[in-house]
Amino acid sequence: MRISFCCTNTDPEPWLTGLRAALPLAEVSVWQPGVPAADYAVVWAPPQAFFDEQSQLKGVFNIGAGVDALMKLRLPPQAVVVRLEDAGMAVQMAEYVCQAVIRHFRDLNAYAEDARAGRWTFYKPRQRSDFPVGVMGLGVLGARVAQALQHFEFPVNGWSRSPKVLEGVHGFSGAAQFNDFLASSRMLVNLLPLTPDTTNILNRDTLGRLQPGGYVINVARGAHLVDDDLLALIHSGHLAGATLDVFRTEPLPPDHPFWQHPKVTITPHTSARTLRSESIAQIADKISAMQRGEPLSGIVNVGSGY
Repeated sequence: MRISFCCTNTDPEPWLTGLRAALPLAEVSVWQPGVPAADYAVVWAPPQAFFDEQSQLKGVFNIGAGVDALMKLRLPPQAVVVRLEDAGMAVQMAEYVCQAVIRHFRDLNAYAEDARAGRWTFYKPRQRSDFPVGVMGLGVLGARVAQALQHFEFPVNGWSRSPKVLEGVHGFSGAAQFNDFLASSRMLVNLLPLTPDTTNILNRDTLGRLQPGGYVINVARGAHLVDDDLLALIHSGHLAGATLDVFRTEPLPPDHPFWQHPKVTITPHTSARTLRSESIAQIADKISAMQRGEPLSGIVNVGSGY
């Protein structure tokens, strides 16, 4: 069994060492043009040339939760594409989103600004019932976020393409219930996959349907958000601000208005990082299951893009 590793901007050696230890009977190597054909591939943002040459692959394992970069390529039609379902990312995402929600709800940005200015100020406590949180996307990461928010007693709404039932979450699904979901939410967390249908989904119309004083947390992909529409709604007062971890261009260009905007908090695509040891263990288990002919979870529907 041969495994080819093709991950852009990733140090291959720790991955090769871990995969070889987890799959001692496999031949694991970094892809270079002209190497022997592999059975499986471990990839992140690979070039089209990789798939053009490795057209016989049985399985392609993506070392991140998002597969939008892969969906732009021509993939071997017989290859099963598998994404990481958690690998330590779900708890990180829950941490990040909860801190962003709480930071806004508790006026902690305002307290930090007052501290820098030497002001001793109190802000009136707010009611959690006035700050329902809507989570867009209820996959592994979204479900974990929705459940974590309940520990802090926020009302939680959830929206997904097809109906999903999560205890304590007011569920909405499909296009028919999307506007009702937005109108029921004051804080909005985006965890949708990036597909042609979801590109630019966070725009003037959708964000304008949030309750007044809305707040946006985007931890999915930068192309979900129309930057100028967000800024316009903040300037109008309809939105109170945003926490953004993902951007259309990364790193964020130095002249982008997000950098200096007092109501926009930015972080450098760090809300949930791939943890190598957990990822290797999950990939090795899935390759072994494929070898035995067993069913897999985490298979990507190439037609729908996630």
